[in-house]
Amino acid sequence: MPAIGHVHLKVSDLDRAIAFYGLLGLSVQARYGAEAAFLSWGGYHHHLGLNTWRSKGAAPAPEHHPGLFHAAFLFEDRPALARAVRAVTAAGHPLAGASDHGVSEAVYLSDPDGNGVELCRDRPRAEWPRCPDGSLAMTTEPLDLAALLAEGG
Repeated sequence: MPAIGHVHLKVSDLDRAIAFYGLLGLSVQARYGAEAAFLSWGGYHHHLGLNTWRSKGAAPAPEHHPGLFHAAFLFEDRPALARAVRAVTAAGHPLAGASDHGVSEAVYLSDPDGNGVELCRDRPRAEWPRCPDGSLAMTTEPLDLAALLAEGG
């Protein structure tokens, strides 16, 4: 089955973007001066590409125009998600929302360039809510953010 290999974002300030995504545990695998960098978890060649080729110093894209809604960063478990949320909020990045989708728990914010970011963790498949016909019964309910943040040490 195919999988999404990586996301590549246009950013206005490469160092600022690297610092933000570093809060999520991504580290630079390759860097091309002040124009591009490739980041990953665990030494993979890259999960995230960042570049300023057409966007250096630019303002964020207008909110009501086509483009990326968000990129989701899937954490292995609830404590890891909690650690990531604590890291971004401690660095002063405001959250835009937090939802329980039944199949997953998600926290939403924007990166410094206005790109939507979802920090999430999936529940085990056996716990996913289903309709009588077997299809997923995803929901959007409030996520107990305080309970999430109490995890992860």
